[in-house]
Amino acid sequence: MARQNVAEQFVDILARAGVRRLYGVVGDSLNPVVDAVRRNSAIDWIHVRHEETAAFAAGAEAQITGKLAACAGSCGPGNLHLINGLYDAHRSMAPVLALASHIPSGEIGLGYFQETHPDQLFRECSHYSELISSPDQMPRLLHTAIQNAVGRGGVSVVSLPGDIADRPAPEKAVETALVTARPTVRPGDAEIEALVEMIDAADKVTLFCGSGTAGAHAEVMEFAGKIKSPVGHALRGKEHIQYDNPYDVGMSGLLGYGAAYEATHGCDLLILLGTDFPYNAFLPHDVKIAQIDVRPEHLGRRSKLDLAVWGDVRETLRCLIPRVRVKENRRFLDRMLKKHADALEGVVRAYTRKVEKHVPIHPEYVASVLDELADDDAVFTVDTGMCNVWAARYLTPNGRRRVIGSFSHGSMANALPMAIGAQFTDRRRQVVSMSGDGGFTMLMGDFLTLVQHDLPVKVILFNNSSLGMVELEMLVAGLPSYGTTNKNPDFAAVARACGAHGVRVEKPKQLVGALKDALRHKGPALVDVVTDPNALSIPPKISAEMVSGFALSASKIVLDGGVGRMLQMARSNLRNVPRP
Repeated sequence: MARQNVAEQFVDILARAGVRRLYGVVGDSLNPVVDAVRRNSAIDWIHVRHEETAAFAAGAEAQITGKLAACAGSCGPGNLHLINGLYDAHRSMAPVLALASHIPSGEIGLGYFQETHPDQLFRECSHYSELISSPDQMPRLLHTAIQNAVGRGGVSVVSLPGDIADRPAPEKAVETALVTARPTVRPGDAEIEALVEMIDAADKVTLFCGSGTAGAHAEVMEFAGKIKSPVGHALRGKEHIQYDNPYDVGMSGLLGYGAAYEATHGCDLLILLGTDFPYNAFLPHDVKIAQIDVRPEHLGRRSKLDLAVWGDVRETLRCLIPRVRVKENRRFLDRMLKKHADALEGVVRAYTRKVEKHVPIHPEYVASVLDELADDDAVFTVDTGMCNVWAARYLTPNGRRRVIGSFSHGSMANALPMAIGAQFTDRRRQVVSMSGDGGFTMLMGDFLTLVQHDLPVKVILFNNSSLGMVELEMLVAGLPSYGTTNKNPDFAAVARACGAHGVRVEKPKQLVGALKDALRHKGPALVDVVTDPNALSIPPKISAEMVSGFALSASKIVLDGGVGRMLQMARSNLRNVPRP
């Protein structure tokens, strides 16, 4: 039997690590790897139209499955296109292995055609970025890259010259066992006892939750019930913590709503659970703060801590729950629940009256109807900008739905490529891309990827013919909007020309039927909804400290409006408040 070449060995190791797809665009330096994929039944080559899409798709797949995903780019410009999606995956802690193909090894450093230095270029957006300069480095270097991506949660990049990929692999290479899952981390007893003392000493405790509470919903609810704590969340914590939550007081931050801001500022002790919430202007400066996080580098980098606890949220709460004393006084919790319900009542009315007659269509109405019609286990991918607002305010989590966006990196054009990766994990699961017209047109070529692979992704296009969030930033800064207008085609006609289902909606009475038809359609579909670009309102709390940079821009006039079924949940929670 002929010896494997390096490319074949590379692909075999990826398959052993659980990788089932390699997203990318073919190119000469990648040819040995692509050919190895062609001959390996355990892994598929997913042809996309832009390498940025490949990286976003791999990141989304990793977030949905929790397992290693992979993408690839050819030498020079090809792998440079990966960088934005890799930044997003890395900041989302998604385990992704990126193959950056390279120029011939003998030409490196000599200004060769398409020469870059990918092992250096990707270091800022990865835990590990190294060059394979000899077949003898395989498979150990690839093993190390995989273990960094999976074990540390993020991106690893392997740079591989095309000529090295085509050479014979080392004989008798050791098949090292691979890390395929992350462990749980339990804090030390001293930290647990210190936190128990702080909780027992505090009259009013608030929990503020981020994406680190994934898988810990039951523990957070039990803990909050025992200490009578309001539970707020950041945007990335919404899908994990808001559902079935009788202690919910909403979301804080630039897109915030409800009483989360008041709950975090009115307590004696604020406990940050698995959140790297970046907007410290929304965090209090005059209350005690404890933070629990599995990533030690997150501890204390947003606010001054009175106690830092290094540990997995679920394991830490399992240690805390039996040790803390039951709090009998729930006056603070009940007051925050009432504030939350009152706040939601106040903002819903403007977007629940005469919506069936408002033209252009309220984007809030579109999001609300979509939330009602979408499957209970749907995956929503969300473009940065206005669509973040609609997702934050209107999508109702239930423990089975997923909401994925560029919530840490904040990139445009992420929703469509993320939907590609999400749909490949399960073709039967409903995947909905909530796209803005600005983001969609930036990577619109990959709508063809949906058609080529017959992916039944549903693109709901919020088309206000502008870069809406940028217009808000300019407006708040006292600047006239400039360079923000998009001259758009009929996107539904474009979708039909591509071979997909496409429909344009300009009147509210057309919306429900159009969405139902698209969601029922068995293949890819696009609904081009012409929405009101002037749907503006004010978030729940503005302070002088927020009046700077983007915090000012998005805070003064962040889209507010209705909050969908969250009001119903808040009313239900309020009914459970004991009456005197």
